[in-house]
Amino acid sequence: MLTHLQAAVNPLNGSSLLSAFGALAVLVVTFAESGLFIVGFFLPGDTLLFPAGVLCAAPAGGGTALSLWQVLLGAAVGACLGAQFSFLVGRRGGTAMLARSRSARLKAVVARGEDLLERYGQRKAIVIGRFIPMVRTVLGPVAGVLQVPTRTFTLWQVVGGVIWSQSLVLLGYWLGATVPGVDNYLLPLVALVVVLSFLPVLFQRRRPH
Repeated sequence: MLTHLQAAVNPLNGSSLLSAFGALAVLVVTFAESGLFIVGFFLPGDTLLFPAGVLCAAPAGGGTALSLWQVLLGAAVGACLGAQFSFLVGRRGGTAMLARSRSARLKAVVARGEDLLERYGQRKAIVIGRFIPMVRTVLGPVAGVLQVPTRTFTLWQVVGGVIWSQSLVLLGYWLGATVPGVDNYLLPLVALVVVLSFLPVLFQRRRPH
């Protein structure tokens, strides 16, 4: 039965999700962001993994610390399964799904994913795409639509998913373990992570086609 905290949880707020559901929230959100296409645009990814790492080492307000191994496992499993699911959906029905969408923003992000695959090649693009907000949500279905070989996508999305998810959690854990009171500054730190995560997008736009 849901507690009052869980019943009032805000699904768009990473701290709220972590407080209510702990490591389970990490698994579900990383799966949804990587695997549920349009839904994934509205869920926290970087903004959940980094504070989850911090709270593994320094629980906010003296609360119960999250388990580091559970958070790491949930992040890796959610990210990898979500990307693989979206890839399979893209192979089977992605073209029709994109044709029905009227979202200019969605089409722009899909075009960015296609450009990434063309510019860097399949293996490198699949890994790099994990670190670009919104692109990691569409890269799976885009790769499926473009008929990227299943073995190639599976291998490199796992490599990228593990590196992306574990590095953010471990960075948060390191800060939580070495900087006293860092849990009091989660909001500005998460904002910094978001800004840094958009740097690849800016660099990509500045590069000549």
